Amino acid sequence: MTEKLHIIPLGGLGEIGKNMTVIEYGEEMLIIDAGIMFPESDMLGIDIIIPDFTYIKDKTHKIKAVLVTHGHEDHIGALPHLMEEVDAPIYATPLTAGLIEVKLRQSNRTRKVEIRQFQAGDVLQIGCFTVEPFHVAHSIPDCVGFGITTPVGLIVHTGDYKFDHTPVDGWPPDFAKLAEFSARGVLALLADSTNADRPGWTPSEMDVTRALDNVFREAEGRIIIATFASLISRIQQAADLAQKYGRKLAITGRSMRENSKMARRLGYLNVPDDLFIEIEEANKLPQHKVAIMATGAQGEPSAVMGRLARGRHRSLSILEGDTVVFSAHPIPGNEETIYRTINQLLRRGAHVLYDRIAPVHVSGHASQEEMKLMINLVRPKFLVPIHGELRHLRQHGEMARQMGFRHERIAVVENGTPLALTADSLEVLPRLPGGYVFVDGASVGEIGWAVVRDREALAQSGVVFAVLATNDMGQVVGRPEIISRGFVNPKESDPLLEGAADAILRAAELYGKTKREKLNEAIEDALSRYLYAETGRRPLVHVVVK
Repeated sequence: MTEKLHIIPLGGLGEIGKNMTVIEYGEEMLIIDAGIMFPESDMLGIDIIIPDFTYIKDKTHKIKAVLVTHGHEDHIGALPHLMEEVDAPIYATPLTAGLIEVKLRQSNRTRKVEIRQFQAGDVLQIGCFTVEPFHVAHSIPDCVGFGITTPVGLIVHTGDYKFDHTPVDGWPPDFAKLAEFSARGVLALLADSTNADRPGWTPSEMDVTRALDNVFREAEGRIIIATFASLISRIQQAADLAQKYGRKLAITGRSMRENSKMARRLGYLNVPDDLFIEIEEANKLPQHKVAIMATGAQGEPSAVMGRLARGRHRSLSILEGDTVVFSAHPIPGNEETIYRTINQLLRRGAHVLYDRIAPVHVSGHASQEEMKLMINLVRPKFLVPIHGELRHLRQHGEMARQMGFRHERIAVVENGTPLALTADSLEVLPRLPGGYVFVDGASVGEIGWAVVRDREALAQSGVVFAVLATNDMGQVVGRPEIISRGFVNPKESDPLLEGAADAILRAAELYGKTKREKLNEAIEDALSRYLYAETGRRPLVHVVVK
């Protein structure tokens, strides 16, 4: 019986971010990408979210390589965590390899990781897989997709892409390679779905150059451009325009500084030495002579823009007349934080531009017409929409059906749902673990949904502690001590908390002869019901019986 090829999505299907896909045949396995996802607004205290590695933990001996499409955080951010589990080489293009090296160095992970560089157009023989990386245009240089010849057929993984004919780096997508794959016969196409609900074509990166040129031409004060730390092409655009308009360029934000140094060393960022200045020097120059690149385009409180908005940056402040440009689309879930940051910057006197009012950023992902072109170029037997929320995946599948694909040849699945392929069939298998793993400081996976929900409840209604003293007979001695935080104003709480103490004593008298742990539960329940009846709110309630 012929072995089946298994494709197991562990991230990026049903969400935006933490992209990760496993390709498995027999005793050999490839991993494509390992990214992070930013927490949603109700995930209080969570720093980042990484894929659930449960599926591969007892199969690490099978893993032959980790293939990386490009250097964005949602594709490389989880590599420091993954490589603690996996002893296999990482394969990446030179710029992506450099960004991974920076990421691994910053993470202080102890396991030594081998990074092997390749170029688009190379052919890599990795176990039973023949891997052919092909160039795609995105919003960062050196991006690739992968054509992977397996024992059951050729699969094509697009990575993040758009069909940009005028990219900043002058390297358009490799249409010829996609056509060549099609001529060979493609078993399955795993295709980016991020913009499946956007009609038409995604604008070119050169549109951003024109918009930023207008900013540099018209701004009378300093120009501060916020973008992703890995968006090397945007740094190049800003550097070119700074040189054109006689400004010096400063970069602030540790990750952006590290990435730009690495990109200059590798030749992906071409900037004269005398154009760059330190942020301290920028403060001494006339305002119309300064441009600044900064992190924090998603409104992260600890990044540069978040600190500037709150007036807490140690060496930089917003000045009246500054022009601030947010050159990034909001990641779903970050909108509230970004717009709060923009409002704070406006209050400090800045003129703020963002994608809704000026074309200062364009998506790096294909829109509907490009997605149709990808399908028609590759002409796969099966289509697997990847990289997107469920609404994007479904829309991508519907688009394929309108193009003539039969329903059974489209697999719209979410994280943890394995696919089994032969040369003629595609089967959707029962779902496996593929959820969220929360990273909270040094804690990885130790914080679960229960803790997150407790934090949400604390944020909404606060907490009430009650401490009771009991004698040897288990009877309550004296009145309970009640402490409230984030629930009511202490000056207004006396009658309420006195009533709460009475409710506790009644419950203790009623349930006093039960076991101690049951007594705790009974009192907590009585206290919760009392507080809700009096205030209409449900704080976290914790009772200690001594």
